[in-house]
Formats: sequence, C-alpha cells, structure tokens
Amino acid sequence: MKKLLPIIYLLLFSGLLYMQEAHAKDYTNSIGMKFKNISAGSFYMGSCKPTEHQKIIGITPKCLSGGPGDIAAANYEFPEHQVHITKDFQMAVYEVTLGQFKQFIDEAGRDDLLVGNFKKNNSHGDSAAVNSVSWHDAQAFISWLNKKEGGNHYRLPTEAEWEYAARAGTTTIYSWGNSESEAIHYAWYQKNAYDVGEQYSHSVGQKQPNPWGLYDMHGNVWEWVQDWYSENYYLNSPVNDPQGPSSGQVRGARGGSWYYSVRSLRSALREFNPPSLRNYIIGFRLLRQP
Repeated sequence: MKKLLPIIYLLLFSGLLYMQEAHAKDYTNSIGMKFKNISAGSFYMGSCKPTEHQKIIGITPKCLSGGPGDIAAANYEFPEHQVHITKDFQMAVYEVTLGQFKQFIDEAGRDDLLVGNFKKNNSHGDSAAVNSVSWHDAQAFISWLNKKEGGNHYRLPTEAEWEYAARAGTTTIYSWGNSESEAIHYAWYQKNAYDVGEQYSHSVGQKQPNPWGLYDMHGNVWEWVQDWYSENYYLNSPVNDPQGPSSGQVRGARGGSWYYSVRSLRSALREFNPPSLRNYIIGFRLLRQP
C-alpha cells in the first residue's frame, strides 16, 4: 500500500492540474465580460426537415445528426450538414450588456449613438442586453475593445460557431430538448415577455444556461453574427470553419428574441437584416480567440 501512495498522490495532483488548466481557459476581461472556453469539434449544422409526403403519412425522417425532424424548419435551414470547428474559442457567457456598451460610448466618444430610440429602448438597467445597435455599431465596439486590451482577440462569431455553441453538443431542436413548454425556463420570448407587457430586452443570465454554460443563447435579443447571409449557405461551403459568403446585402443574426414566438428560439433558425439596422430586438455577443 505504501508503494501505491506516491502513485495515487501523483494521479490526484495531475488531475488537479488538469482541472485548473481547463478552468484557466475560461476568461474574464478588463470590462468584466466573462468567456467560456469552447473546445474544437464537429456537429451537424442546420435542420432535418420532413418532406410533405413524410408529414402526411407520419414517417420520421432519418436525420444525419440522429436528432428529430423539425416541421418548423424553413427551406434556408436545410439540409443539415456536417461542420468541423477546428480551433478552440471562447464564447461570451452573456450577451453584451447596456452597461458594457455605455463604457464604449463614453471612452470612444460615441455620443452620436445616444439617439432617441437607443435611449428609449435601453431603459431597463445596465445589466440588460443592449439593443438597437447595428452590425456596424457592434464592429465599432469590437474595435474599441481590441484596442483597449491590445491585440485582435475579439470579434462576432460566425454562424457556424454560433450554432455550435448554441447547440452545446445536442442534436435536439432546442439545446434543452424538443419540448416547447420548457422554453420558459431558458429564454425570454413572446410568452413570458411580450405577451405579459415586458416588451424590452431583459437582464442577462436570469434564465437557465445551455449545457455549455452559456446564457440567453435562446431568446432575449437576436444576436448579430459575422457572416454575410446566404440563403443556400450549405452549397459550396467548406466543411472546416465555414465563414459565409465573401459579400452580400444582409448580415446574419441568431437566437430569437423577447418579441418572437417559441419557434424563433430553435437552434438552427436563421435571421438576416441590413447591417445598418438598429432595432430594439437585436443585440450581440462576442467571441474571443485566445
């Protein structure tokens, strides 16, 4: 037994070092934004949609992911296709808050952003997800933060990175499963926000997180992504780290919002808007590349 003790201690110490190293990959930046390490991996992006024939006669489609067919899927969500995320990244645990965005406005001298609609739509506290910011505004925030901290670590996630993080290893319609009734525990959406008079973005982190510890990936505000939007995003798209088309007219957004129904919360649902649009249902979340 005495001979085994050093080995046992070594194994325990090695395990402790491993856990500390894994934990150290999570990150909190200079303005208090928390990031969760997301390991590289593969997943099936998009939806598996039953054909009209299958729906009529009640046949369940054989989905590549092993997940269920999604009758709510739009044509621009399928076919589901395998994607490889080849590098670890860090995803913000929460959407960018009003308080964090106000720091940018103050330090960057962007008083021009304090227009009537911005002030009106962002009047529910500094912990609420910022809204009424365009894709260009998000890029300005990112440039300020990169300059503030040195380097070029921050950006918006691509559509593929966003969906990979939102699914968090699941193949179900939502990261919590397939039940629409469970949405109330994980998201701000029409039923528990708009319909009860809470028609605004809510404080982040009040609902349950997804399996990877990310909050409000479903609901609260739509989140801008980096990509130009392409309706047929699976055609001629690389399997490894797809970036979207090189040009376009509109930018992608993901996740649903407090204004929309539960169907808008689906992990595969895609939205798109002009990058200049400032709307009270759109905000953003950052990705950090270590």
